[in-house]
Amino acid sequence: MDENFRAYGLFTHRHTPEVIEHLGLGADDVMFSTHLLPVARGILSTMYVWLDAPREAGEIEALYRRFYAAKPMVRLWAAGQLPELQHVAHTNFCDIGFALDDGGQRLVLVSCLDNLGKGAAGQAVQNMNGMMGFEEAAGLR
Repeated sequence: MDENFRAYGLFTHRHTPEVIEHLGLGADDVMFSTHLLPVARGILSTMYVWLDAPREAGEIEALYRRFYAAKPMVRLWAAGQLPELQHVAHTNFCDIGFALDDGGQRLVLVSCLDNLGKGAAGQAVQNMNGMMGFEEAAGLR
């Protein structure tokens, strides 16, 4: 990967069904792109969504804030601001940001996480916390 950057899993990425299910959209309404790049840790995902009707950025942000209100390991960025890998490195956070086009119908979502922390290890602790009735973020901050 040194000095390389590439997209992979276009149209076939294993997490695309999860994204579609959680967004409540049809398969033709979402484009989920993942990329491999030469970094020690981190995943940055970009998803493209075509909305059925024009929306305001404030509407989109409010929707995300309501949905993730009880999720302490998800940090939402203000409308128009996008997360970067440096913001999640060595944490168990998933940061989410978005940009909405001027017409209010094309939405680009960007999410970042540290795959060495939030990946298998952090997710295992988070799942154990849920199974044991502990606070979701116990041992993860």
